[in-house]
Amino acid sequence: MTDKNNEELPEGGVIHEGGNADSYETGGWRKLRPVLDNEKCTNCLICWVMCPDSAIIVEDGKMVGFDMEHCKGCGICDTECPPKIKAIKMVSEEEAD
Repeated sequence: MTDKNNEELPEGGVIHEGGNADSYETGGWRKLRPVLDNEKCTNCLICWVMCPDSAIIVEDGKMVGFDMEHCKGCGICDTECPPKIKAIKMVSEEEAD
C-alpha cells in the first residue's frame, strides 16, 4: 500500500516490532512508593516475580531496591510480601522524600 506521495505505509493493525517500556520512564505519575526494610527482607523474591513492571532490582539473588523510573506504585510488591515478614511498605511520595 502506498500513500499519495508513493511512500510505503505499514499494514494497519499489524505489530511489526514489540514495544518495550524499558525505553521510557513510566514512574512519573506514581502517588505511592515502595520502601524496603532491609532488616526484615528474607530475599524470597516473591516481589520480583509478581512485579508487573520489572521494577524490583535483584543482584546476586538478593533484592536490593526498586527501579523508580519504572515503578508505577501499584503496591503489588507490598501485597505479595509475606504477611509475617512485611519488608515492603507503600508510602506517599511526599513521605518518601
